Amino acid sequence: MTGPSPADGPPPRVLYITGWMRSGSTLLGNVLNEIPGVRHVGELYYLWRNGVLGAGTNSSCGCGLPVRACPLWSEVLAGLPEGSVEATAHRMTTLQQALLRTRHTPARLAEARGERPTAPGVEELIGRSAAVYRKVAALGGDRLIVDGSKYPAEAAALLGRGDLDVRVLHIVRDPRATALSYRSAKDYIDPMSPARSSGYWTAFNLASELVGRTAGGRYLRVRHEDLSRGPREVTSRVLRFAGLDDDSPVDTSGRIPLGANHTVTGNPDRLRRGVTHIRPDERWRTALPGTAIAAATAAAAPLLSRYGYPLAPVRPALTGGWP
Repeated sequence: MTGPSPADGPPPRVLYITGWMRSGSTLLGNVLNEIPGVRHVGELYYLWRNGVLGAGTNSSCGCGLPVRACPLWSEVLAGLPEGSVEATAHRMTTLQQALLRTRHTPARLAEARGERPTAPGVEELIGRSAAVYRKVAALGGDRLIVDGSKYPAEAAALLGRGDLDVRVLHIVRDPRATALSYRSAKDYIDPMSPARSSGYWTAFNLASELVGRTAGGRYLRVRHEDLSRGPREVTSRVLRFAGLDDDSPVDTSGRIPLGANHTVTGNPDRLRRGVTHIRPDERWRTALPGTAIAAATAAAAPLLSRYGYPLAPVRPALTGGWP
């Protein structure tokens, strides 16, 4: 699956973020969004279900307007034939469910490598995504589009497009930290048990590693913890990987002023504006009960050491705490 050749000019450059949720992808995308010519689109996968059909948990753009009322997304959707927006959205969501689940990652990779015929519907689905990327590139994302959808099977299918320059960024975070994040509802995000969260964590990260084996030099893995401790250094590394030579917009103290964005779905924090201080968050070590840590650890155990996370995490003394 190669897709059509671009009519003129270079193909849109896409930084596709994969991995499990609550990994810091929204923050990283919004940081990159501050660079001229870079457009963070949030979780573009949900443009059709949430943004167009309003059937998901959130249908607001990062600018605060409903997606279909947003100037950018209304112009993107205007490229569809008149009267076909809802029908297209229904078709896209049906194909996403049939072709882009985590278990579909090996098949989409085999197609991208040319080892098997492309399954019916894949060309239509990914071709529509490519058309959206091209439109976004013309609307402020001419240097880079950051897509934080985090679906490994979608990243796999995108790698096979000859009309896109796709780089895959795999972000990993300690599963105990994501387990804490999922314990309570957060605006429009439902809670999840530690064992279930880590089960998804393992599946999504394994699938993302499969993508990396095919992507080769178009794949980079970073840890949330490294990003939070050295945001300027890690964002600079990501920028170079994405093919940009800009300085990191994060200052030496880890602060960055964030403006408006046009993200489709994502962490509710994407709606925040103003100066943001990026720093480590180790609250899970004291806020997550021991039984929850054990449950989250057990489900993620096969991958912990690979990513540099201890099997038996250190919990600070109750009288001391973290500095």
